Amino acid sequence: MSHLINYPYLASLVFNTPQYATPDLMQTVRSVLEPRLLGRINDLPERMDAGGDPESREMQGLRVVGRLAIIPVHGILTARAGQIDGMCQEILSYEKLRTQINAALRHELVEEIVLDMHSGGGAAMGCKELADFIKASTATKPITALVNFASFSACYFLAAACSRIVCSPTAMVGSIGVIIETYEVSRAEEEMGIKFNTFFRGSHKNDCSPHEPITDQAVAEIDRRLDSAYATFTESVASYRGLDLSVVTGTEARIYSGDDALAVGLIDEIAPAQEAIDAIAARYSGQQAPRRGSVTARAGAMKIQNTL
Repeated sequence: MSHLINYPYLASLVFNTPQYATPDLMQTVRSVLEPRLLGRINDLPERMDAGGDPESREMQGLRVVGRLAIIPVHGILTARAGQIDGMCQEILSYEKLRTQINAALRHELVEEIVLDMHSGGGAAMGCKELADFIKASTATKPITALVNFASFSACYFLAAACSRIVCSPTAMVGSIGVIIETYEVSRAEEEMGIKFNTFFRGSHKNDCSPHEPITDQAVAEIDRRLDSAYATFTESVASYRGLDLSVVTGTEARIYSGDDALAVGLIDEIAPAQEAIDAIAARYSGQQAPRRGSVTARAGAMKIQNTL
C-alpha cells in the first residue's frame, strides 16, 4: 500500500529539536526536505511504499544464524515509525529496534545478539530510553555492537550500552554531541508576496518560527535544550563504558578511527566484521573460529552477507 510522504511532519522531527546526528546526516535530510518546504513540489516523489503489514515490518531485518540474532542498525534513527523515505534513505525507529531485541531475547535458540551498525545517528528523542533498555538487556543475553562501518552520535549512544563494541579496521565511531537546526523562510516569503500572521499565547509558543528571524529568547531556549541533551548523552556514555565524564566530553564530538577509539576507550576490539561474527559463533558451537582467509571463513562470510 502506498502512502503520501508527510513532509511537514518530517520537518517537525528534524528542525528545532535536538538531534544526535552528524552535520553530514543533517545535510542529507535537509536536501530532501528543503525543496518541498520551499514549494518546489516537483523535485521530490509524492509517494512511498511502506511494504507489508505492520507486524511483518516490525520484525523485518531480524535474522537468527546459529545461536546468534543479527539485527541491522542502519540509516537515520527516529523515535517511531521506521520506513523508507523518498530518497531511498533507510529510516529505522527505536521502537522497531526494541521490538527486534525483545524478540531475540525471548528466542530460545539465541545465545547472543549482534547489532550490525552503520548509521550517522538521528533523533535524541527516544534514544536514551532504548539505550537504557539495551544496557538492562545485557544482563539477560550478551549484546555485541558490531561497527560495520559507522556508528556516530545516536548510533554510538546505543553501541555504548552494549556488552562490548567491535569495530571493523576501517570503521569509525564517535560524534558524541548534539545539534539543533532551525530554518527561516521569511525573506523568501517576502519575495513571493506571502505574509504570515501568527497569534499565540505563552511567550515560548512561537519560538523558532520559520516565518520570522530567530529571537534571543528562542536562542536561549535552544541553548538550554542543547545543554540538557548533551549532558544526557555524555553522562550515559561515561556510565555505560565506565569512563570518566571528562574523557567523554573531551572528545568534543570528534569522529574516531578504530585505533584512536580503542586508545580512548570508546570501543573494545578491532576486527573485520566477518571474523568477529565467526569468533562469536564459535563460542557457542564449541569450534575454533576459522582462520582469516580460510575456505571456511570465506564460505561463512557469504552466508552472513546474505543474512545481514
